[in-house]
Amino acid sequence: MTALYLASGSPRRRELLTQIGVPYTVVSAGIDETPLPNEAPQAYVRRLAAAKAARGLAQLGADAVVLGADTAVIRDGQILGKPLDAQDAARMLAGLSGRDHEVFTAVALCTKARSEVCCVSTRVRFRHITPGEIDAYWASGEPLDKAGGYAIQGLGAVFVEAIEGSYSAVVGLPLCETAALLSRFGIPAWQSSISQ
Repeated sequence: MTALYLASGSPRRRELLTQIGVPYTVVSAGIDETPLPNEAPQAYVRRLAAAKAARGLAQLGADAVVLGADTAVIRDGQILGKPLDAQDAARMLAGLSGRDHEVFTAVALCTKARSEVCCVSTRVRFRHITPGEIDAYWASGEPLDKAGGYAIQGLGAVFVEAIEGSYSAVVGLPLCETAALLSRFGIPAWQSSISQ
């Protein structure tokens, strides 16, 4: 069976791969995540996912299948990264309050011989969030390392009024599309079930 390497430090991506029964080994793949001038959000996440996979492959120094992924929260065409501090998180969450926004997640798989990238868009609608809720949410510690300042799979779920698209993509890895991509590289889902 073909081995998979995950070029991501995200515990959520690890949990999602485990959920669909795909074994993996984590490999380091730190890259500069600064958007390029006038870079479109979808191009941004595709570029970062591909760069993470390529960096992971380079770290291994051998032929392997490496998965890289990136997620960005988009409001009014602007990429909302991870908040710098409480004030930045409050600005982001106030901007998302009572509105729709988009979440783009790109997944890249690469070997020395080939690479593929797919990108999934999901629309998320937040209910109105009060300033007191924003302060309490920041105090929980959850927004600190999350794109857009929230975690849909965590306490931030209480803000989500509706979702159109892939829930798992908002968490960090679109499972339907990821499983299809993995299968094209000879890595099936449900391996833990199949091997029993």
